Amino acid sequence: MLIVAVPRTSPAGWTLRAVVSAHVVALVGQPVSAGLYLTGDFDGLRWHSAGADVVTSIGYLQLIAAIVVWVRLRQIWPLPATIGLVAAETVQYFAGRDGALWLHIPLGVMTVAAIVVQFIGVWRGPLGRREARDA
Repeated sequence: MLIVAVPRTSPAGWTLRAVVSAHVVALVGQPVSAGLYLTGDFDGLRWHSAGADVVTSIGYLQLIAAIVVWVRLRQIWPLPATIGLVAAETVQYFAGRDGALWLHIPLGVMTVAAIVVQFIGVWRGPLGRREARDA
């Protein structure tokens, strides 16, 4: 009898995947609305501001999901990655509100890159504890 460790994605892992997926979609939409504004569509700024509220809210939901994954599945990597991303988004949010584009734009590029890397990370492998089963 051979026992093989078979990793499976748990409900907490699927929840994190769903939240990160929503986060990446919302965050990638931000440069689009900023681009609309920069091309002269002044409604683009309103969309960009509303999008910032959505992105920030999803970021905090992702933080909660990452804490649950850490506590329930003992996988730590999503938590520090999410903390870093949410911290950067929070700084970026206030930099945008204050008009500090010298910080807002490069930080925006970095946050888009970070969420794409997290998206790949959560979808690349299973998010769950290893369970032993008979092979």
